[in-house]
Amino acid sequence: MAGLFRTKSIESLLADSRQTGEGTLKRTLGPWALVALGIGAIIGAGLFVRTAAAIADRAGPSVTLAFIVAGVGCAFAGLCYAEFASMIPVAGSAYTYSYATMGEFVAWIIGWDLVLEYAVGAATVAIAWSEYLNRVLEWFGLRIPYEWSHSPFEFMHDTGTRGIMNIPAVIILGILTAVLIRGTRESALLNGIIVIVKVSIVLLVIGLGWGFINPANHTPLIPAATTYVTPQGVTHNYGGILGILGAAGVVFFAYIGFDAVSTAAQEAKNPKRDMPIGILGSLVVCTILYVLFSYVLSGVATVEDFRSTGREASVTVAILAGFSSVILVMLLGQSRVFYSMSRDGLVPKVFSEVHPTYRTPYKSNLLFFVFTAVFGAFIPGDIVGEMTSIGTLFAFILVCAGVWIMRHRRPDLERGFTVPALPFVAIAGIVTCGAMIYGLGWTNWLRLLGWLAVGLIFYGAYGRKHSRLATG
Repeated sequence: MAGLFRTKSIESLLADSRQTGEGTLKRTLGPWALVALGIGAIIGAGLFVRTAAAIADRAGPSVTLAFIVAGVGCAFAGLCYAEFASMIPVAGSAYTYSYATMGEFVAWIIGWDLVLEYAVGAATVAIAWSEYLNRVLEWFGLRIPYEWSHSPFEFMHDTGTRGIMNIPAVIILGILTAVLIRGTRESALLNGIIVIVKVSIVLLVIGLGWGFINPANHTPLIPAATTYVTPQGVTHNYGGILGILGAAGVVFFAYIGFDAVSTAAQEAKNPKRDMPIGILGSLVVCTILYVLFSYVLSGVATVEDFRSTGREASVTVAILAGFSSVILVMLLGQSRVFYSMSRDGLVPKVFSEVHPTYRTPYKSNLLFFVFTAVFGAFIPGDIVGEMTSIGTLFAFILVCAGVWIMRHRRPDLERGFTVPALPFVAIAGIVTCGAMIYGLGWTNWLRLLGWLAVGLIFYGAYGRKHSRLATG
């Protein structure tokens, strides 16, 4: 039992971060590349899809307040991430931080939890990419046949046509995996170009939409507390405080991604300085854009519009490139988390084998391509954003707790960035993220527990026996 809570020493983590040459990751990212990496992961399917769902099902016009609540929760967590990333500049994000503070068992849970955030999230966005590709092709009178752009579990009610395989989702995952294998610098360059395009589109929507806001759609700003039953028969709290908290948990999916910056710490040129800039800079930019975007979107249409045809109104302003950058950064983050777990012996060695020329974990990239491609090709495109959000919120809580623990346990360590007003910030982050988890409801709690239970089976069968701390 004691072995479950063995921690990895800070000295060994720092030694890992100082390694160079063959078999290690290549340091190519500067501060602005890291900011763009964060923006690339944050602005995408979450903003374009989940905002409409939050308006329809939970918050109405108070979705703007929900974005502020989610942004505040992310700000507290982001400050804690920034201190950790400047103190322990190693790939792995919350997994690595938990290993150093709360032990191997908690680290495994977080590492497995991040599979939910990154890999499943990338596959989900790839399915949305496929759907939007057909929307673009329709402008030119073209369309990919239904059976080759949907999973076997989906069929058209009017024609009875059943899906076979979602080929576009597999193709985009394959292309972006190849870009990641080629190199982090090349991936960052492509992401930077995409970020400029999609931020411009968000600004264009805000600018043009502002003139079409109907004040009646924002009255009352916070609807009276009641319940709403979706067409699928799912009941949600609508309006009031619970509606805002529930919506904050839903739109939180739009914020996940700034933590992906911390997974690239081992590829930053000057991590002590650059990581806080990348994490907090991308978070500030996106929070401002999100609040303005949600205010405009909720003002140009009624709640009933969003409950019918308006659910996809925000998707029509998205672009394929926007979804692509989200997939790119999610695949990057997932491979780097498993790179760290593999170096620690908790998952097989293949996940940390680095390409001799490109210095990227290419085998890990290929294996996750297979995993995400199977999910994207054969699983229906139902948004799993709420499940992904609850997993990420759980990770944020542990990071907030971890930085507090480390401040007491190792106050002597050099920190490129220090969280102000600790422990208030850590406690506030834990409480805010916990409130959003509560707002997501018991069905999502059970799904998270089920996912973690599967992970514990893997840990018991492999990770615990092969851990480097166990084998010496």
